Amino acid sequence: MLGFVNTRATGNGDPERLGDAHALRAWAEEAVIDLGDWVLSDADAASARDLRQALVTILLAHVDVQEPAGALAEAEQRLRQAAALHPLQPVITADGCEFISAQQGIPGMFGTIFAAIADIAQRNMWSRMKMCRNLPCHVGFFDKTRNSSGLYCSPSCSSQVTMRAYRERQKAGQGTPNTSTMKH
Repeated sequence: MLGFVNTRATGNGDPERLGDAHALRAWAEEAVIDLGDWVLSDADAASARDLRQALVTILLAHVDVQEPAGALAEAEQRLRQAAALHPLQPVITADGCEFISAQQGIPGMFGTIFAAIADIAQRNMWSRMKMCRNLPCHVGFFDKTRNSSGLYCSPSCSSQVTMRAYRERQKAGQGTPNTSTMKH
């Protein structure tokens, strides 16, 4: 699932990986998702980007990034609609139960993504799936902190945010004299 949300272009130079039908097939093959002989279209790639953006909005909410008003509710609605179009079937064994997609091709790929989300949620780990709060980065990551308080994908991103905030404070304070060092 994180591999899917991390297919978008970032401010760190990562390219768009679902830009067209060819790129979508290349990503699916890399992710070991069998599309068989399914003929892909640019509309399939657009649907994949739409699904991905809804997931990104949800994962940004997990780190309290405020999206425009109504964006979270819209993303949740988009995911409900997409899930209804891509049913899952349970596979029950002596070891437990897992969900798999009931479809082939692109619908099967979307179903596989929903099955991964269902598995993550069943294991009470959904809230640990997050997007890095560092604006140029915004990479999806799994929060491994003990108390699930991670906001950044790496210490490097955390440092970048800290340095930006420090520079902004310094810039804001340039016009104000520092009275603690002034001689009387």
